[in-house]
This record gives sequence, C-alpha cells and structure tokens, in this order.
Amino acid sequence: MQAITNCGPISRASIAKQTGLSKQTVSEIAQQLENDGWIREIGRTSGHIGRSAVTYEIVPEAAYIASVDLGGTKVRVALADLGCCVIAEAVEPTNVAGGRQVVQQIARICRSLAEKQNVASDKLAFATVGVPGVPNADTGRIQMAPNIAGLDAIDFTGLLAADLGISVQVENDVNLAVLGEHWAGCGQDIDDLVFVSFGTGIGAGLVINGKLVRGAIGAAGELGFLPFGADPFDPQILKAGALETRAGSIGMQVRYRELSNRNADVPEIFDRAEQGDQHATQTLDETAQLLARVMATIAAVANPSLIVLGGSIGQRPELLERLKPAVEACFPFPVPLKVSELGSKAAIVGGAAIGLNKLHHMLFADGLSGVDLTLPRPEVVTLKVGAR
Repeated sequence: MQAITNCGPISRASIAKQTGLSKQTVSEIAQQLENDGWIREIGRTSGHIGRSAVTYEIVPEAAYIASVDLGGTKVRVALADLGCCVIAEAVEPTNVAGGRQVVQQIARICRSLAEKQNVASDKLAFATVGVPGVPNADTGRIQMAPNIAGLDAIDFTGLLAADLGISVQVENDVNLAVLGEHWAGCGQDIDDLVFVSFGTGIGAGLVINGKLVRGAIGAAGELGFLPFGADPFDPQILKAGALETRAGSIGMQVRYRELSNRNADVPEIFDRAEQGDQHATQTLDETAQLLARVMATIAAVANPSLIVLGGSIGQRPELLERLKPAVEACFPFPVPLKVSELGSKAAIVGGAAIGLNKLHHMLFADGLSGVDLTLPRPEVVTLKVGAR
C-alpha cells in the first residue's frame, strides 16, 4: 500500500521490485485489496517492449480523516482523503462558552463538512485536533490553554471521540505546525527544524533528528515562559509567562499604550510604524529585541538548520526585517530564519499529515511493530482544496 500510495499509478511488476515480494504474491494481495475497495485499476503501462501491464492507484474516497485547528478565536476544519488530498475546509468563530460546547462545535463542523462532500459517516475514520495548550494523554484534558475556557476541566479527547464515533488524537497546535512545514512547507528534507509561533501566545514546535519533540509532559516549546521581558518570579506573571506578557499581542498593545498614551491593536501598531509613528516603531523594535533572545536561546539549545516563523505576528515581514539583524547582534553563529510558507494553514496541514499516517497504519499495518509508513512527497501530492 505504501508503494501504491507513493508511486501510483504503478504496475504489479514495479510493486514486486519495490517490495521484494514475488509477482504471484503481489497479484494475490492486489486482488484482495481491489476486492476490499482500497485500490483500483487505473490503466495500463505504455512505451515498453512487450505486453502492457495493469496499473493500480489508491481509491482516495475509501476513507477520510478530519484535521482540526482549534484556536482561541477560530476553529478550522479540513477533510482529507486516503490519497492525501485536502478536499474541503470550513472555518467559524470558536464558541466563547468553551469546554463541552467547543467539543460539540468541532463534532458538528466535522459532520457537516463530511455531509456536504457526500462522505458517508462510516468513511470518516480518524480525527487530529491541534489545540493551543498541552494535552494530557492520561486524562484527555488540555492544560495551559487560557484563551479557551474549560478545556482543563473536561476529558476533551474522550468526549470528542464519543461524539464523532472515531479515534481522535490531540496535539499541541504548534507541534502540528512544525510537522506541516516539515511535510509540505519550507522545512522539507530538514531534520532539525523549529517552528515558532508569535501571536496572542508564543510557542514552538521542534523536529529534531526527524522526530517531533514533545517533552516529558508534552510542554516542550512553551516559549512564553522563558524568563525574558518581565519578572518570571512574579506570581501574576507566572500565569501567562514572562516573555508572553511582554512580547505577545497583549504585551505589544500594553507597551504601545505606555509609550504613546493611546490604544491600538497589533495590526494598527504595524500600520502606524509604517506611517512613521515613533512610538509604534519603538514597540516593534523592542519586540524584535525580545524575540531575538528567543531565537538565540533556541539556536544555543537545539542548533536547528532552520527556524520558521508563523502566527499573526511572526509572519509579518516587518518583524523579520527587524529580527534578522537583532539575532546577528546577539548570537555568534548564523541562525537561518524564514517566514512560514503555509501561513495560517500550517497546523491544519500538520494535522492532516499525522491523521493520514495514523489512518494508513490502522488500515494496512495494524498489529505490526516497527512499521514506519511514509506519506507521498509533497511534489507528488498538491495540498490544495480539490487538487489531486
């Protein structure tokens, strides 16, 4: 199945060559997979001497996964088929009630999206959810997610699995973002990669030696708690983190108000800096100085080949212009920085990567140990709605 998924359309002879199985064994397995509806004949080989051969491809509509990006203000859901194609997306404001209501909202969006695409309920087989916090695998609760009320008081994973009637995996959203960039963004073929998200919160996802690093309790990359910008020993500061208090979106608004005695949201601060507002310029410069410390810290600890910047603030080119010279000034070795290629869809793409890998493993390698399935390369599969 991996040979067909990655290389289809492909002939039985080519499958036999790739897998080392005999042509007779490949023919028997292909017949079984075709009868079960997982693969189908797509044509015949051409341009070769001798008889043409039947070629096979995966049946994309045989199964689907839902990839969910749960944010403090928006819920984004994507539906992907077995052939690794995102076929539909939906976005709506996050239910402000939080808790159980958010679980019900996600389940409703997933079902509605599947119905609109004429996906039968039994074809939706798995869901991956990115959350702005730290999932507890034992309790199903989401810790350190202050922007969505009540997630730390419910079995989020269990309730959503029950509502959807399928297996659900919950991951930190920035972890999914780094996987998205690693699979289909600017981090392809880079085994030491860090994705840093700057927005309302500040966090990082780390891929080291090609593997996602979660940490002992899943809190690896909680950069908002780095002891920069404010007193980390202040009990009030400890709730959100010293760095996030000063460098996140709320911190930027507070700093601008301190300097100018005027209110402005983050987009307005960027606009006013462009228009020559000295207080806005100073706010952005100070933010870049703080974030440069973050980049230097990451480089000193993990030494990645690339740091990808995302989030509503992190993907602003005006920030990158300030950040690069600031990092060069405070760290002795080069720290490659790039703005995310996937933008706001990084986490949803990462969720699709995890979900599709899990789905393929459940369907075709369940019970086998030591099996490492790989998804098609992004050059083979275009991750766009409706593209196949």
